[in-house]
Amino acid sequence: MPDTYTVPLSTVLAILLGSIRAGVWLALCPPFNNRGAPGPVKALLSVAIALPLAPRLAPQIPADMSAGVLAANAAEQAVVGAALAFITALLFAAVQVAGNLIDLVGGFSLAFSMDPFSQQGNAVFGRLYNLIGMALMFATDSHQLILRGFARSYTAIPLNDALSLRTFAEIINGGLGEMFLAGLQIAAPLIAIMLAVDVALGLLTRAAPALNPFSFGFPAKVLLTLLIVGTAMMLLPNAVANLTDRSVTLVLRLLAT
Repeated sequence: MPDTYTVPLSTVLAILLGSIRAGVWLALCPPFNNRGAPGPVKALLSVAIALPLAPRLAPQIPADMSAGVLAANAAEQAVVGAALAFITALLFAAVQVAGNLIDLVGGFSLAFSMDPFSQQGNAVFGRLYNLIGMALMFATDSHQLILRGFARSYTAIPLNDALSLRTFAEIINGGLGEMFLAGLQIAAPLIAIMLAVDVALGLLTRAAPALNPFSFGFPAKVLLTLLIVGTAMMLLPNAVANLTDRSVTLVLRLLAT
């Protein structure tokens, strides 16, 4: 007769609750939130994250296993996963912000369309910077650092514990400023050049009004953006590495409370 294996109920519930936290986190956290990855793959990956941690998570299951308590605990795990993902996504949005700034100053914001991967409206360089940022995260193994930071959440915030909303609000307030500052720093070289071009066109208008420089200023700015956009892209590898370190630092700060 085949051997019979018995799995304790606490272990099954630990895998279930841990998978809920990991599943919500994978659905919202870059680079795993990309819609190019099928939903079933993300579901299996969430179980794969929680399964090795099951022996450590089983003692965290509350003694009262009633349906109401488990439902409340499942909702709490979803909130924790969403909070951790939002902190990481907040900083990595700086790459897309930089692309949108380049679209704005370079004249590409008119080419506005829906990005099928992020389900958001972006212009040319907004989509390009988003894709390059995702590729750099996988190429530099930044996703593994983010995964390790998330795995520590099961120790810092057990399944029977709650998230500190006060600390989360403080981190979000600081993270918003860091996101816009990082996006501006990434796009700063091209923004400075475009500002100099606008000043030059303005002076040319005053010197020779009959030339009407602004009639050819728009195509000139588009051409100049295409020629020098590589200068701004050179900053992306270091920017992605710094954003990864900063996002993991903020997550660990939240977990330390």
